[in-house]
Amino acid sequence: MKSLRKYLDRIKPDFEPGGKFHAFQSVFDGFETFLFTPTTTSRSGVNIHDSLDSKRVMIIVVLALIPCLLFGMYNTGYQHWLAIGATSFPFWHLLGYGFLALLPRLIVSYIVGLGIEFVVAQWRKEEIQEGFLVSGILIPLICPIDIPLWMLAIATAFSVVFVKEVFGGTGYNIFNVALVTRAFLFFAYPSQMSGDKVFVSTGSICGLGEGAVVDGFSGATPLGQVASNVGDTITLTNIVGDKLSYWDMFLGLIPGSVGETSTLCILIGAAILLITGIASWRIMFSVFAGGLIMGAIAHAFPTPDYPATMLTPLEQVTLGGFAFAAVYMATDPVTASRTNPGKYIYGFLIGVIAIIIRTYNNGYPEGAMLAVLLMNSFAPLIDYTVVQSNIRRRMRRLKAKV
Repeated sequence: MKSLRKYLDRIKPDFEPGGKFHAFQSVFDGFETFLFTPTTTSRSGVNIHDSLDSKRVMIIVVLALIPCLLFGMYNTGYQHWLAIGATSFPFWHLLGYGFLALLPRLIVSYIVGLGIEFVVAQWRKEEIQEGFLVSGILIPLICPIDIPLWMLAIATAFSVVFVKEVFGGTGYNIFNVALVTRAFLFFAYPSQMSGDKVFVSTGSICGLGEGAVVDGFSGATPLGQVASNVGDTITLTNIVGDKLSYWDMFLGLIPGSVGETSTLCILIGAAILLITGIASWRIMFSVFAGGLIMGAIAHAFPTPDYPATMLTPLEQVTLGGFAFAAVYMATDPVTASRTNPGKYIYGFLIGVIAIIIRTYNNGYPEGAMLAVLLMNSFAPLIDYTVVQSNIRRRMRRLKAKV
């Protein structure tokens, strides 16, 4: 490491103003700060020094996503093995298949997103921010595994440019970048992002997954089955028709977007974020509370016209992207409410709206994405209302004392 530090110190002048590679100063600075913690500190004035900088925050969030990432890889392989009629499920083969299927999407997400951020940072003569370290993982995790790479690239570029950079970059965006990427794909390419179907590739990848007899297999996700259900009862099944248990839903051995199926892994990530103080427990708690309460209300008045009303509140929060949105999307500190009372209101409304959209719109059986994006736009208003309410209350106290 010392030799690498010396090498970077030796070539650094070439990337500073006046150097032969000065056009790539932001790129060099980004790689340097990625490899080493900056040693520069303020030399004058009153300053607050905190070891928890944005880089460490992003790294902790990435670590909290690892359980979902790994399980998503495994589940991708598992769904493939089910589709080809396999009777044995070798763990490392399933994980390897999912890794090779997800890897190109991770690469495209990072190349496109970070590439744009590098160019914009150099153009503005600013440092490269670490925000996309998280968004680059979130984007593939909330998309179907079969999404074409060119679609993913276009959606990522749109989101980074028009949702993040035009507002000033990391910390200034009013909408969640990853969710806007998914929303762009949903509205631009609805056949690929219908929200109710999952495509399970039955072709082999590097020799993994042999035994396919057809080119592709399409099966309904649990929420897709709910939306198309006819009758007074619902029986959820996997892609080969076997009945799903609560354990299957909680563990995540069901079809769906890569990182959203396992509530268990999502809760592990939630524990990491809460223990480290990165995410707000108020938002997480209120999202689940809103979802459970609205789910209970809907379940109290079931009707075949809206099959999702027949789901129990527990099924509502374990199926689809609800839990993932509650832990990783709603808690985004940039786009969420910042006052403590506002966090309760913000989170509760996300939970309620997500279940309303899912339950009473059979054409779109997933509502968490739209609920978070909608409340992103209302978060400043919620905080403003809370602050103004506090001001009025204190003014009344002051007048009473006078």
